[in-house]
Amino acid sequence: MRKISNRKGFTLIELLVVIAIIAILAAILFPVFAKARDRAKATTCLNNMKQLSLAFLNYFEDHEQMFPPY
Repeated sequence: MRKISNRKGFTLIELLVVIAIIAILAAILFPVFAKARDRAKATTCLNNMKQLSLAFLNYFEDHEQMFPPY
């Protein structure tokens, strides 16, 4: 006769399936996050260039139409 126990928990197969699903989702989402990070870097670069151009124009206007020395 087999003894019936009231053990509760997850089986190894269930845990492996969940881990596999998480790995698949991570593999799908990784390129999406990489593209978003690249777009954020490009936007930051563009904003920095705008700030530099405004600084040059302000200097030009404040210093008798001369650009800053290099």
